[in-house]
Amino acid sequence: MYYYVSGTTAHVEPYLAVIDCGGVGYACHTTSYTISQIKKGEKAKLFTYLSVREDAMDLYGFASQEELKLFRQLISVSGVGPKAALAILSSTTPANLAMSIITGDEKTLTRAPGVGKRIAQRVILELKDKLAKGQSISASGESVAGPAVTIIPQNKLSEASAALAVLGYSQAEINIALKGVDIDGQPLEQVIRLALKNMVKG
Repeated sequence: MYYYVSGTTAHVEPYLAVIDCGGVGYACHTTSYTISQIKKGEKAKLFTYLSVREDAMDLYGFASQEELKLFRQLISVSGVGPKAALAILSSTTPANLAMSIITGDEKTLTRAPGVGKRIAQRVILELKDKLAKGQSISASGESVAGPAVTIIPQNKLSEASAALAVLGYSQAEINIALKGVDIDGQPLEQVIRLALKNMVKG
């Protein structure tokens, strides 16, 4: 229903940002990472996800489409609700989280409050399985058929490609984004960050 909200940041508190759009304040549940990217009184654009239940309608907003994609993927995992997904996303950057899922790094996931080893293992197993079966996540959070993605990190290039694949990009988009990036001379996280910047420019 809402793709994004764009306006002035009227209020910020832990896990919540209120964006004033033409006199209407949209309360967006969000992450520490997104809050660090916006400032009260300044313009902001948050990509959104609307959760509709029998007893509530909650709006979630994120500073980047990559973080929104990871949120959708996380809530598609059995036993992981929006609150847990926000906690996981708040514990690290989107690029680091993507790498943690790829490499099976449970410790990064369990840094999030309320996320134990069992949930961390489930997140890793279920998201890897969806990628292995060639599935991606739709806007509603449901898995849909897509091109198969084989994740076998062997070097920095393949690890960066795998991380971007977790964020929902196609191999063609990944190849274009990594073109011209100094892969050998920079840390993996910086390579991924530069590739994401190229995605935005594209």
